Amino acid sequence: MIYKKRLIELRESKDLKQYDIANILNIYKGLYNQYETEYEIIPIKHLNTLSNYFHVSIDYLFNLTDKLNYKNSKEEINSVIVGQRLKEFRKNNKLTQEKLANKLNIARSALANYERGRNIIATPFLYTICKEYHVSADYLLGKIDELVK
Repeated sequence: MIYKKRLIELRESKDLKQYDIANILNIYKGLYNQYETEYEIIPIKHLNTLSNYFHVSIDYLFNLTDKLNYKNSKEEINSVIVGQRLKEFRKNNKLTQEKLANKLNIARSALANYERGRNIIATPFLYTICKEYHVSADYLLGKIDELVK
């Protein structure tokens, strides 16, 4: 993952300690430290909280863009919208569920659950899709409505 550098820069720019960010996320400081060092993968819900707190896009946190944020960005992530956008993305790229699941090294049923909105896509899978196919994480997560690349 590539969010480590941006998380540290944003935290330090506000003169915050890891403890402060852990409190914002309602987690232990040690867990946040593991997120920031990328020892543990930060879940989408925590990336979204930090994105909203620092007023930056998830694309920015993922180091996919240097643009800090997008106009009219929504704060909430809706799993049904995420599922619809993942399915739309997959079909627009002429990928079967099986083929995309294989690229992500996950079970087809896991991808199907993401597309049905039963589960929010895991951070590493979202990052892989965005990086490999040059698509916005904020768009796929329903935070913005315009498809940006």
